Amino acid sequence: MASLLEGRNIVVTGGTGALGQAVVARFLKAGAICHVPSRKAAGKPGSWGDGQVSIVPEIDLTDEEAVGRFYDAVPALWASVHLAGGFAMAPLADTSRADFLRMMEMNAMTVFICCRAAAHNMRKTGQGGRLVNVSARPGLDPRKGGGMVAYAASKAAVTAITLALSEELKNDRILVNAVAPSTIDTPTNREAMPNADTSKWLSPKAAAEAIIGLASPSNMEINGAVLPLFARA
Repeated sequence: MASLLEGRNIVVTGGTGALGQAVVARFLKAGAICHVPSRKAAGKPGSWGDGQVSIVPEIDLTDEEAVGRFYDAVPALWASVHLAGGFAMAPLADTSRADFLRMMEMNAMTVFICCRAAAHNMRKTGQGGRLVNVSARPGLDPRKGGGMVAYAASKAAVTAITLALSEELKNDRILVNAVAPSTIDTPTNREAMPNADTSKWLSPKAAAEAIIGLASPSNMEINGAVLPLFARA
C-alpha cells in the first residue's frame, strides 16, 4: 500500500482531532502528502513526526468559496477524507431549530461542500480519486439515535450523500464510500463518559486502517459502501 500512496496528495478535514491525527499519521506512513484545513488562525501542529503534511489555517468548512480555494490549491488531488464534524446529545424537547441546523451544518453540509470541491479538483486531473466520509452508527440505524435526533439526522444525511455521489461520480472513476463508527476511544469521549466500558470502543488506529483501505488505489471496486465500525459495541 505504501508504494501505491507514495507522493499522492490527500486532504484530511478534522485532521488535528484525535481520530484525524491517527488518520494523518497512517497516510504519512504510507508515503502520502497530507493537506489539513484548520479553522484556527494558527494550525495545531499535531504529533505526526516526520512526513509531508501542511496545516492550512483559517478554513471554515461551511464557507463554499474558502473551501473551493483550498481544494484548488492542492495539486493533483487523489483522495479527500472528511472527518470534521460535531456531536450533540439532547432529547427532542431540548433540541431547538438552531440545534438541529447546527448539527446539519457541521456534519452534512461540510461533507457536501468538501465532496463538491474535491470532485471538481479530481475531474480536472482525469485520474479518478477517492472520497471517504464519516457517518455514524445512528446514520445507518436511526433507531440508535434516540436522545440525539439532530445528530442522527445529520449523520443519516452523510450516508445519503455518500450513496448518491457514489452513483453520480462513478463514471469519473471517483469512488465514494464512508465509515460508520460506534464510539471512538478518544480523550474527549473518556472525559464525557467516565463510567463507560471503553474496552468496547473503537480505537482511532483501527478506524484509520479502514479509512486508508477505502482511500487507497488498491481499492478498485468498492463504491457506495458505508462500512460499519462497531468494534465490540
